[in-house]
Amino acid sequence: MNESLSAGNGVLVVDDEPDLLTLYELTLLREGLEVETAASVAEAWALLQQRVFRLVITDMRLPDGFGMTLLHRLEEQNRSEKVIVITAYGSAENAVEALKAGAFDYMTKPVDLKQFRGVVAAAMGRVVPQPAVAAPGAVAPPVSAAPLAKLVGRSDAMLQVRNLIEKVARSMAPVLVEGESGTGKELVARAIHEVSARAGQPFIAVNCGAIPENLLESEFFGYKKGAFTGAHEDRSGFFQAANGGTLFLDEIGELPLAMQSKLLRVVQERAVRPIGAVNELPLNVRIVSATHKDLTAEVAASRFRQDLYYRLNVIRIPVPPLRERLDDLDSISSALLDRITRDAGVSPVPRLSAGARRLLAAYSFPGNVRELENLLHRALAMSSSELIEAADLGLPDTLFQDSAGDADTAAAEPVALETRAAELAVAALLPAPRVPGVPPPLPDDLALYLDEVERGILVRALQQHNFNRTAAGARMGLSLRQMRYRMARLGITEAAQDAGADEAL
Repeated sequence: MNESLSAGNGVLVVDDEPDLLTLYELTLLREGLEVETAASVAEAWALLQQRVFRLVITDMRLPDGFGMTLLHRLEEQNRSEKVIVITAYGSAENAVEALKAGAFDYMTKPVDLKQFRGVVAAAMGRVVPQPAVAAPGAVAPPVSAAPLAKLVGRSDAMLQVRNLIEKVARSMAPVLVEGESGTGKELVARAIHEVSARAGQPFIAVNCGAIPENLLESEFFGYKKGAFTGAHEDRSGFFQAANGGTLFLDEIGELPLAMQSKLLRVVQERAVRPIGAVNELPLNVRIVSATHKDLTAEVAASRFRQDLYYRLNVIRIPVPPLRERLDDLDSISSALLDRITRDAGVSPVPRLSAGARRLLAAYSFPGNVRELENLLHRALAMSSSELIEAADLGLPDTLFQDSAGDADTAAAEPVALETRAAELAVAALLPAPRVPGVPPPLPDDLALYLDEVERGILVRALQQHNFNRTAAGARMGLSLRQMRYRMARLGITEAAQDAGADEAL
């Protein structure tokens, strides 16, 4: 072994084909890297036991095992080496398995050397030529916490999101960010980019639902001069603009099926062919997608390609809605007010009164953080002092119904529920009256049965107390917050009150 190799510049290449091993070694040496080679899992592991490498490039199938074995061992020992897997068996399943196991990236044989150099450069942190060369053995500077600090909140849900971002940032694995509209999916995508080694490279955000269908291909892939009427010059697409960096595909579920198949080819081949071009251009782009839709349901309904879904959903990051992390409400509000006042040049930063905080805590925020930001923009404009009062928020009184004056709202989309219909539904689900000596029948769906029973009881209690949630809850030993939660979950709204009144006529 060459003792002069530095950990920060060393690459270990593992392949059992001598010709390919030599080709990879010569390519890497020309890039100024120092290389060691191995032809089996055992030989590679012996070298890894002796020193630390910056990068491991391994074939998937080796004489004494699989390249995945090396990857798993490195992960188990929490080693710092990045791993690139090369395989002739380039199915989507192999690629997804490698990336989910922690591989930085994967390539399929026959390997395009230009693409090979690009992926290695990204893994080595050489996406952009550096003006100064680090000293041998120098460690990369710690990742900045600033991008993650933009994701405000200390709730368990947000801590999990931040942890996932830190883990996925070190690889090239495609990421799917899921969450309702307004939850901050683009903020998560930007954090992934800014925490990764691509932070200094382009971040291109694309709203897939905002581009006319007839322009999708030219916008995504670009075109050559003369490719169609009006193409007076060459133009790059989103993929070329994001080369070396990250392409964020927001609302990916809105893409039509024809465009999905074209996107799949680009993701698989890591190359793009502009409209009117003959040759493909190799790409070095990390793809982060986002959607508010349930893509598994879209796949089942044949509205989204299953193979593309598996390619994009290697790592999934769910972003919780605001109503599920109300513990973060005060800190999010403060951060938003700081930014709004800074942008507006207002000083000092106003504060929310206790009444305003209570009102916001009782609201369900169907528009999530985006809606909260809009409310605070309005409140800042309407407030005449440094203290924002509840009235400044401009939330309609119809959303808040309890007689005690506490803020209240249904935390789900209104669903009309007629009392008689609820009673009939409960009656249909209840087991038949017990016959002596015969055990009562069991419900076919226990969860639905219990929900219908609870819904019927809550509606009756609310009617007895003129839909005063505080009084109805107290009658059953429930707090106002518990009543709000149960009513939202079961879809009980003011329509139930109106239905009850109609029946009484």
